[in-house]
Amino acid sequence: MVASDVKSPVHSVKLSSMVPAKVTGNNTVHELASMDLAMKLHYLRGLYFFRSDAVQGLTISDLKKPMSQWLELYPATSGRIRWSKSEKPVVKCNDSGVRIVEARCDKSLDEWLAATKEEDGGWELQDLLVHSQILGPDLGFSPLIYVQFTWFECGGICVGLSWAHVLGDAFSASSFINMWGQIMAGRAPPKSLRAPIPKRSAFPDTAPSTVKRVDPVGESWLVVNDCQLETYSVHLTPPQLDHITSGCRSYDKSKVSHFELLSASIWKFLSKIRGDGGPKVVTICANNVHREVNRLPSNSMDLRRAEVNSSAAEAEVSDLARLITEAADENGLIEEMVGKDDGKLDYIAYGANLTFVNLEGADVYGLELKGQKPIFANYRISGAGDEGVVLVLPGPENGEETGGGGFGRTVTMVLPKAQMAQIKKMINETWGISP
Repeated sequence: MVASDVKSPVHSVKLSSMVPAKVTGNNTVHELASMDLAMKLHYLRGLYFFRSDAVQGLTISDLKKPMSQWLELYPATSGRIRWSKSEKPVVKCNDSGVRIVEARCDKSLDEWLAATKEEDGGWELQDLLVHSQILGPDLGFSPLIYVQFTWFECGGICVGLSWAHVLGDAFSASSFINMWGQIMAGRAPPKSLRAPIPKRSAFPDTAPSTVKRVDPVGESWLVVNDCQLETYSVHLTPPQLDHITSGCRSYDKSKVSHFELLSASIWKFLSKIRGDGGPKVVTICANNVHREVNRLPSNSMDLRRAEVNSSAAEAEVSDLARLITEAADENGLIEEMVGKDDGKLDYIAYGANLTFVNLEGADVYGLELKGQKPIFANYRISGAGDEGVVLVLPGPENGEETGGGGFGRTVTMVLPKAQMAQIKKMINETWGISP
């Protein structure tokens, strides 16, 4: 965070709320599935940067005008946490609304992005652009979503989305904010959104390793860490990805994705840093369902276990990537375990093991303002456990940003601060990229 004795470049903050256009039916309750409850201590923070011509002539009123119609499609997003008769958490769809944050920044957009690069990934600054409030301690009054609009001195804007993971995964969050852009552009919204079809998962008689029970958190839904975590993002152009793949033995792009290769490389890096041969078990979070258009939010990504028998530090990256492709799905185990306690116990998924999240297929550049996509978009996870979490996202769709030849990747890591300097050094030396 910015030191208290230094003037923040983001100022003139104003808060307001937006509610659905129509009153939701009396006593409407959104039941939380077991996978929702397994994710309740985690949060997604998304950032979308637009140049001035994408918002030229738009006022805050123009940005807020489509929101009532937008929120009407998603009753749970304007709700608040309550408890059922069995004391299971639910979302009461009471139209309390989402919180809107308006702010101003003294820097231009280009100055801001340059400053974040100078700060080795820039998340200490980026956190000023997205609201960081958790659910609680007044849990029954806490908004599940914040949308922050930060205007830069040049006229550009950043749209920051703070999303409680209990509502749904990153695919759901990005689809949600994209729908706002579509309605603002004048496209007729669907009359209603379809509920997701629950997957039928087998319940073998073993305990899952991809989630971990934590000490009770009460009404403040955030895990307490034993070490300080730090966030760092690196942006890879298509030529840089080609350089990384060319240095990997036995790489077969028809069988191994960029996500699997990058995750395997970071797994190996961290094993070398730790020096104890571990981590031998990692969690892979991946999308394994067809995402229907106009679907209500849900936590539908699979949590899978990948394990190496020997030291990951000594393994070939291609072998670790293969293990990632063969990771075993544990959703059924998680659903059974969390379902047994009816949501009364607390768990973490991200950071229970070192966790790799595949967001390559997420439409994080699908938000458009006046027909223009963001020049850069990124997400990070708040509330991760001590083992850390790594997200692999699409890179910018602008050819100039990616170096041409297709889309690059953005890798966002939330790792123990004690490991961060070393992994930046390894990235620079192995991938040929200045951190």
